[in-house]
Amino acid sequence: MPQRTSPPLLTDSGLETVLVFHHDLDLPYFAAFPLLADEGGRKLLAGYFRSHLRVAEELGTGIVLETPTWRASRDWGERLGYDAEALDRVNQAAVAFLRDLAAEFPTVAVTVSGNLGPRGDGYNPAQLLTAEEAETYHRPQIASFRAAGADQVTVMTVTHAPEAIGIVRASVAENMTVVVSFTVETDALLPSGQPLLDAFAEVDAATDGAALHFGINCAHPDHFAPVLSGAQRHVARIGLIRANASRMSHAELDEAEKLDDGDPLELASQYAAILADHPQLKVLGGCCGTDVRHIEAIGRVCVSQSR
Repeated sequence: MPQRTSPPLLTDSGLETVLVFHHDLDLPYFAAFPLLADEGGRKLLAGYFRSHLRVAEELGTGIVLETPTWRASRDWGERLGYDAEALDRVNQAAVAFLRDLAAEFPTVAVTVSGNLGPRGDGYNPAQLLTAEEAETYHRPQIASFRAAGADQVTVMTVTHAPEAIGIVRASVAENMTVVVSFTVETDALLPSGQPLLDAFAEVDAATDGAALHFGINCAHPDHFAPVLSGAQRHVARIGLIRANASRMSHAELDEAEKLDDGDPLELASQYAAILADHPQLKVLGGCCGTDVRHIEAIGRVCVSQSR
């Protein structure tokens, strides 16, 4: 196993569920990026990101901040009244927004990551894209992040391997470092039915291993940790974990009217167990149901004890 030479970085938590359940916001299509358009929305977003930056500052570690642009791609943007030019502006503005916040914390090493989401539903995609379709669809958003000076791009909640392949190819074409994070059901299979590690292998084979690393998000550790216990070569390609606080399935989460925020200390202990077996992990954060409390607990357990 590779030996850890530095503590893992932190990243942020479940932005959209924080906004919906902690701030009682209505987020059409689960899109946070329209909040950048007005002072009140920017204030809410700034408060969210500053709270995570303070945790990184206190623990003396770096942090990856994801732009609030998971839905800022063409199909979702059109539903919200954003054309291509408006989306380009908002994606670039999101990078600048995080750069300004990072400047308030000069002792924290901040990586600004342009965040992409899937073209379809992150839990139950109606259409499985070809790699070529995905490359064409996602490249404009990646180009916006490159133009704004983002450090990397990260796609989260990927449901099938061909979409990931297209995103990696588009990132390579735009000369951008890319991280690919898949979501899984309670049986550790992608919504497409493919085993997680098979998806890693397929993407690497089709892109000459161009992704910086792979990740898992929007699933509880109970759902994916068992498949990480083997010695398969592609286990070592996992560099990011952003787990859900809840053990509920995707279908149950879709129907939930009350937030299940789990137990931050229990979640942190599960991260610590995974990190002990997989010291190659580089970035730890949260997804649905998590907030800064979970990130602080993960940081105290995993970052502090990794030194």
